[in-house]
Amino acid sequence: MTFENLGLIEPIQLAVESEGYTTPTPIQQQAIPIVLQQKDLFGCAQTGTGKTAAFAIPILQLLSGQIRERGQRKIKALVLTPTRELAIQVADSFAAYGKNLDLRHLVIFGGVKQKAQTDALKAGVDILVATPGRLLDLMNQKFITLEHIKFFVLDEADRMLDMGFIHDIKKILTKLPAKRQSLFFSATMPPDILALANTILVNPAKVEVTPVSSTAERIQQSLFFVSKADKPSLLAHLLEDKSIESVLVFTRTKHMADRVAKRLHREGVKAEAIHGNKSQNARQRALANFTNKEIRVLVATDIAARGIDVEDLSHVINFDLPNVPETYVHRIGRTGRAGASGSAISFCDAEEVKSLQDIQKLIGKKIPVVENHPFEADINVPVRKSSGGSRPQNSNRPQPAPVSGNRVARNSSQPAPRNTSQPAPRNSERRWFGKPRSKNS
Repeated sequence: MTFENLGLIEPIQLAVESEGYTTPTPIQQQAIPIVLQQKDLFGCAQTGTGKTAAFAIPILQLLSGQIRERGQRKIKALVLTPTRELAIQVADSFAAYGKNLDLRHLVIFGGVKQKAQTDALKAGVDILVATPGRLLDLMNQKFITLEHIKFFVLDEADRMLDMGFIHDIKKILTKLPAKRQSLFFSATMPPDILALANTILVNPAKVEVTPVSSTAERIQQSLFFVSKADKPSLLAHLLEDKSIESVLVFTRTKHMADRVAKRLHREGVKAEAIHGNKSQNARQRALANFTNKEIRVLVATDIAARGIDVEDLSHVINFDLPNVPETYVHRIGRTGRAGASGSAISFCDAEEVKSLQDIQKLIGKKIPVVENHPFEADINVPVRKSSGGSRPQNSNRPQPAPVSGNRVARNSSQPAPRNTSQPAPRNSERRWFGKPRSKNS
């Protein structure tokens, strides 16, 4: 199937072609015709499946076919996103696909002064992309009314709930017209997401692609057992391999993201951190530097990383394993896109064994373990008992790879370990983010 088969009007077809797209992704193939039929939609799709175009393209087409009333433009379409980065990405998609149409769009988010946004609102817009906080703020100031909304999109609904936006969403829903077309997208479908969808959608069609439990086969996954204290040293060691060109490193906390970025900078690796405590300008600058290859490593928290879409991302490194197993799939799915290969490396310390077990249960396979690396920790992974009896501990770890000289036999995409003929430094001699460790560290 091509975009020509989807019944798109010529201005949008030309815009899509100019972007270099010819074949729609599975979710676009399924969702675009449904939205064009003006039905509500429940889409289950994770980042990287092309879902933004799946709703942006048909909304643009439907809006272009409506007769615009005289006077100031009224907001007819509202797209709600959890993060500023994702909001900007969605707005860019509307700009790209709608560049040949007489429609105006605007993106609004917090963390910046509101004047430029309110000036644009006064001039009139057709499509508004917003984060919940700034939207409610400007609604309370009477800069925005939602009474003319014809199309409502709730994007990344699961992340919305994770970030505590449920009350904001409910407030916004009360201001929307009852007669509207609603599109609901989520990467996962736990009970609270289904309950929220039922309050928004009316007899929706359902589209589900790339189940969250699946991990792309083209992504090479590997696991390093390492003590928590040695994670920074292991990361710096892996980055000595210059074939690792661009790396998105995930940490669990904002504080750790900053510490990792500073440590890498001291090691001579160009790196920046991105998280919710950074100003909008700092976040956009870091993302631009990473996209333009001016820095090699971007260290991010999960919330800040939503909306990051970087082409040719060669590696994802889980400095910390996520507590939610579905998040692992989202993280590693940021590499190996558009048919390219990618590598996902995960660190696991003794406190993260339960998270590892949950991840492996979700994806239905065990992540290959890299052994004999300089910072290897002896970590036991209990094996669940089966009807045939229990197996010995650590059975998820494969037999040691053949060794030739001082190098472990490995896949060519796997970074080489240091020469292990010399003993690794004692714990007391290793350095924690550039500072000597004490017994109490």
